[in-house]
Amino acid sequence: MKAKQGLRASVIEPDGRTVVLTGRAWDKIRAGHTDMAPYERDVIQTITHPLHREDDPRPGRERYYTENLGPTRWLRVVIDFSTDPGEVVTAFGHDNEP
Repeated sequence: MKAKQGLRASVIEPDGRTVVLTGRAWDKIRAGHTDMAPYERDVIQTITHPLHREDDPRPGRERYYTENLGPTRWLRVVIDFSTDPGEVVTAFGHDNEP
């Protein structure tokens, strides 16, 4: 079943920037990382309360991380800040520390 294509969430990250999670982005995340389906709230928590942040190799993007949320030890959320508001690009779990 396909998620609604509109806005799923709009939150403020620690620097005061607005970040949105669209239905389209969430569909893409769930299609590419099927284990992420039950972790939408964890994605939002990672944006609002990251334990670690770093630049992504792609200009304008940043990586936000939390530990012990999502399907594995670490949850990574990539946000594109070249748009206003910022938009979630992808999210997935991984075992390695950032």
